[in-house]
Amino acid sequence: MRILVIAAAVMALTVASAQAQGRRPPNDGAKPADNKPKVDEKAYKAALERIPEPKDKYDPWGGARQSEPAKKPK
Repeated sequence: MRILVIAAAVMALTVASAQAQGRRPPNDGAKPADNKPKVDEKAYKAALERIPEPKDKYDPWGGARQSEPAKKPK
């Protein structure tokens, strides 16, 4: 008898989870509002031109190793 109760509980949980996955929100046919701001290409390029060029080359591993390679003794 216990086996039948456990089997029925497992089947009920399996069916309930499968039904929950298949549900979708109702679609009214209306498209969502487009709240994205418009990109201004001229302003974007002007902002890129205002960024100064770095004087030194960026080294992301600078703290992990020496900046100059060790010289071999002769």
